[in-house]
Amino acid sequence: MNEQENTRVVMQAYDRFKNGDIPGLMTLFSDDIEWILDHSDYVPFTGTRHGKSEVGQFFSSLGESQHPLQFELQEFIAQGDKVVALGHYTWTVKQTDRIFESDWAEVFTVRDGKITRFREYADTAAAERAYKA
Repeated sequence: MNEQENTRVVMQAYDRFKNGDIPGLMTLFSDDIEWILDHSDYVPFTGTRHGKSEVGQFFSSLGESQHPLQFELQEFIAQGDKVVALGHYTWTVKQTDRIFESDWAEVFTVRDGKITRFREYADTAAAERAYKA
């Protein structure tokens, strides 16, 4: 697939995520997807996950832990099988009722029309402050 097609797959993933269509989102992932967020002892869904089952657990934990207030996509950059999405989000942590926000970069690897790897870079300190009781 070319860079435009890879970007289209990632855009579909964001559309499904923003619409709450997690089952539809999961169809865009390879069976052996790797999903990485920097580990935090305070944020329950961080760390590395492998396979659709573990990534499905990520989305369940995310939904149980946080409520989105804003999710803004700003730019896509594609080269080869990589697509980088830049954006900004604001979340409320359900347990503490605290709000945090961050600019972010999310790097996707797309092969044969499926997302095989996801890696997020964001302000982990802001999330940890919001999660700490």
